[in-house]
Amino acid sequence: MRTLHTTLQRAARWFLAVLVTVLVALLALDAAHAADQLPVQAPNAAAPYRAMLVRAAHSQWGLEAPVAALAAQVHQESAWRPTAVSRVGAQGLAQFMPSTAKWWCALQGLDAAACQPTNPTWALRAMVGYDKWLYERTPQRYSARDRMWVALRGYNGGLGHWQAEARRAANSSREAVDAACGQAKRHISHCAENLGYPARILDRLQLLYVSWGPQA
Repeated sequence: MRTLHTTLQRAARWFLAVLVTVLVALLALDAAHAADQLPVQAPNAAAPYRAMLVRAAHSQWGLEAPVAALAAQVHQESAWRPTAVSRVGAQGLAQFMPSTAKWWCALQGLDAAACQPTNPTWALRAMVGYDKWLYERTPQRYSARDRMWVALRGYNGGLGHWQAEARRAANSSREAVDAACGQAKRHISHCAENLGYPARILDRLQLLYVSWGPQA
């Protein structure tokens, strides 16, 4: 019975890996198709925040900051609406949950009153800083783009989930960890959103912001 149970567990893990691999492939095809339908430039709503985002990116990432990807992330999160509030309570341009904003301020040694997700200046600085914090905790052997991919998955769904799935993956490649989505603490029903998040930002939306700065 133990042998049968082990065999069934392995079969289930294999099936999940195949399912997620197919999902990633479908997301890539969708991104390639949708890229042809994108507008040719950033929306007008982004213009008031361009200088603010570029300054924040350069101050925390340096002059080679992936500005196009960071701008695309704001586009994805809120469509550049500083008063945006999601159905689960995420707020502002960068859609910080209040608990995440409070944690980030504490990590930076800031007073809780300084946590203002609906303040565009705070939101952009915090998002850029949090992305950098996540990026620095991704595998250094990965390419810059793959490290940004992992950082974005962490921003969207929690770095701890990615790290747990990395321990379950068939190998240490970024693609293998993607294929392991749903094999640790994260439920597989959340994988479509979490894998689609970096795909949409890096494969599609950052193309709108190449005039702002480097891509990831």
